[in-house]
Amino acid sequence: MFYGHTGKILRVDLTRGTCTAQQIDDDFYRRYPGGKALAGYLLLTEMPAHADPLGPDNVLVLANGLLTGAPFSTATRFTAAARSPLTGG
Repeated sequence: MFYGHTGKILRVDLTRGTCTAQQIDDDFYRRYPGGKALAGYLLLTEMPAHADPLGPDNVLVLANGLLTGAPFSTATRFTAAARSPLTGG
């Protein structure tokens, strides 16, 4: 049984007011196994290189780890990632 792996990415577009679910295969999760790896990949591929941190091109990624919900200590974590308005990173 997988815990943090649902096989889907929920994409929410606040500008258009739409939500879509994207199916992801197991090979993708083997390369980017949730949490920081998944968030980093999505930021690098979905956001333009010099996007304004406070502009509409910035992307906010909330990604849970593979063990989220498992009966292990500290396994219920997730990552919030975006371009920082303070540092631009």
